[in-house]
Amino acid sequence: MPDFPWAAGSATGIGSLPGTDIAEAQRVVFGELPDLPHLAELPARGPGADIIGRSAGFLVDLPVQLYAGRWQVAPRPGQDARRTADLLERDLDQLTEQGDAYSGPLKIQSAGPWTLAASIDRPIGGRLLRDAGAVRDLTASLAEGLRRHVDDVRKRLPRAEVLLQLDEPSLPAVLAGRVPTESGLGSYRVVPGPDAASVLREVVEAVGAPVIAHCCAAGVPLPVFRDARAAAVALDLSLLKDLDPLGEALEAGLGLFAGVVPTAPSAALTSPSGGVDGKKVAERVSTLWKRLGFAPSRLPQQVVITPACGLAGASPAYARAALTACREAGRRLAEV
Repeated sequence: MPDFPWAAGSATGIGSLPGTDIAEAQRVVFGELPDLPHLAELPARGPGADIIGRSAGFLVDLPVQLYAGRWQVAPRPGQDARRTADLLERDLDQLTEQGDAYSGPLKIQSAGPWTLAASIDRPIGGRLLRDAGAVRDLTASLAEGLRRHVDDVRKRLPRAEVLLQLDEPSLPAVLAGRVPTESGLGSYRVVPGPDAASVLREVVEAVGAPVIAHCCAAGVPLPVFRDARAAAVALDLSLLKDLDPLGEALEAGLGLFAGVVPTAPSAALTSPSGGVDGKKVAERVSTLWKRLGFAPSRLPQQVVITPACGLAGASPAYARAALTACREAGRRLAEV
């Protein structure tokens, strides 16, 4: 089994949290997730803080703008690009200030190339996904931008070991040819799995940090993530229909960021005090591990406990409780 770039029994968040106060959000992250904190994302702040706008801000020489409520390639950087950059700079300043004494793995996030290609419009209309050449340009731009972003975080927190999460919620639809055209009357081309993996691998190999491929949609393309050479996959366990592909991926050495705590309160995981029961969370993960047939000793090393997906839609109290439960579950699993 490979050495994983996180401590046994770790827990982390997917990225997004509720509210608009980045200082408070980052305090919650460092407080509740001391073994694997992440850069908080607050999409409630509006355009430029959303997953597409924020991630498009990493693109090099490929500016975007809002047009009719959608992100579109722009001729030059404008007000939208400046707002996006300003929001990210504030976030990084808080990360630097509050993580000044931190030493250990630290996760940052961006949308991946396929989700961006399926979400950003070309200047002449239609998604970037429509044009294979545009996808190539987007991928090269994103790879360079994320390499710079990783380097920037390392300079700010020199004792941190940076991990990069690539969010690909649109990838299952891209692979199945289910991304609708702007008219809604058709869909964009099917992208073969090997082509999708090749594009992702370009980013994975460029950034100079271990990559976690995240998809909390149904039909997570585990073979694509494996072929892209991701270090781990992050997914919503409740959406798993077939355990065999996951077992094969884990056997091959892929790490698992197990999305087990729901993004809204669940009676099944509620503790007697009304919070989220970390013991029940741990039991759910250990039960899955037993069904997969792996040695119990591998679980705390290979698996990181997370919420099922981002927590932007949760209440602040529930978001904190969810992260607390993830941390407690990870520690329980490490003690077994």
